[in-house]
Amino acid sequence: MNKIENVLKKISVEKILKEALSEGGDFSDLFFERNYSVSIVCEEDRIEKVISNLDFGIGLRTIFEGRTFYSFTNRMDEKNLINLAQIIKSSLRKEKEGSKLSILSKKEQIQQSQGISPSLFSIEKDPKGISLQEKILMVKRANDFVRKMDPRIKQVKVIYRDSTQFISIANSDGIFIEGDRSGIVFSVQVVASEDEIIQTGYEVVGGTMGFELFDNYPPEEVAKIAAHRALLMLRAKRAPMGRMTVVLSSEAGGTMIHEAIGHGLEADLAQQGLSVYSNKIGQKVASSLITVVDDPTIPKKRGSYAFDDEGVTSRRTILVEEGILKGYLYDRLTAMKDGVFSTGNGRRESYQHRPIPRMSNTLILPGKMKPEEIIHSVEKGLYVKKMGGGQVNTVNGDFVFEVNEGYLIEKGMIGEPVRGATLVGNGPRILQEIDMVGDDLGFGIGTCGKDGQGVPVSDGQPTLRIPEIIIGGREQSN
Repeated sequence: MNKIENVLKKISVEKILKEALSEGGDFSDLFFERNYSVSIVCEEDRIEKVISNLDFGIGLRTIFEGRTFYSFTNRMDEKNLINLAQIIKSSLRKEKEGSKLSILSKKEQIQQSQGISPSLFSIEKDPKGISLQEKILMVKRANDFVRKMDPRIKQVKVIYRDSTQFISIANSDGIFIEGDRSGIVFSVQVVASEDEIIQTGYEVVGGTMGFELFDNYPPEEVAKIAAHRALLMLRAKRAPMGRMTVVLSSEAGGTMIHEAIGHGLEADLAQQGLSVYSNKIGQKVASSLITVVDDPTIPKKRGSYAFDDEGVTSRRTILVEEGILKGYLYDRLTAMKDGVFSTGNGRRESYQHRPIPRMSNTLILPGKMKPEEIIHSVEKGLYVKKMGGGQVNTVNGDFVFEVNEGYLIEKGMIGEPVRGATLVGNGPRILQEIDMVGDDLGFGIGTCGKDGQGVPVSDGQPTLRIPEIIIGGREQSN
């Protein structure tokens, strides 16, 4: 363990936390982070950017009667951290003098489960042990492969990112926990054009793993998928508009589950009345075929972790069980407000940010039907193989999602590709109407943004059938 990593063991943690609580706080914690990251970007057939970065610092938080007081620094000496605690103490005092704070009637409960096996999060090839030249080679391999595929391919962008994070957390409840997190992401974006038609294909892979990612996903294979998607859409018809049956492939990416229901089940939004699922615990919010869980303990997924950014052990949380809303995703503060256990979903982008309730790996559990049976059941509809971005109103659940790769379904068979489709609907209503759930399961990865913070997540789903949803077409370059 080097000097930076040993910070919380050398300073007087108890002294700092005591100072932070001396004005009457209910809880205080220190969050230390050291993050080494590498980012490589290849664009216009050349390496445009290579960044190696080391960032480290400490965040200090005090919670008092439902309010959070937070400050951070990258100066590691004890004197500076005591000063940080005094700044928080001063802010708390001014807040007490200037306004009436909300008083909590219930105390937070923390339930520490059995420790997660380290093997679930072990990596085989530590990115720190891989030379920068070898990482650049992976980017070049993808770029060179795509550019030789087809003359219609005009632009290629390849991005490699890895991070190795060490975290230490100490709090006023006497908890001290530390550990490493490693993550890697590799993406390829391809732009193809023909006869004034321009289409884009994109593919991304990654997770809480090391350089062994490329053993399962060679750069050429990732690039090939992105290129195929762009080239396929060049010959695609415009998507029909109107109401029709939609089958979402397990490969679609999980965007709908993440956006249409996931954010609405984060406790801070639910408590503020900013979620369509506020005050609906125990009510039927989805089809009885639907069970939704959030599970950071799944090995190798992008949203996986052994403990959250408040030191609470990770665990699987059932959010919706056979259509019934069972609970929300909690951090310590929101759990304190509701008088329940934290679910281990207190996450933050870095030491510069306070923790808030966030998803990890959120998924709809598989059902019993074969995906082929679901497709064969549709006389006429749309098969969505890959979802794109979208927007959702968490207050009422209305959403609009792009379809990056879609096909017509005719007489139970997947037919011609279509482009420009969007799915327009309402999350709670769609979840109630899903009438077929496949026995397969696929995951997509991403970085979820909320309150100015981005955290790594995965979203998963089986093949799903929606009996009727509005398909909106949109004009594209042609």
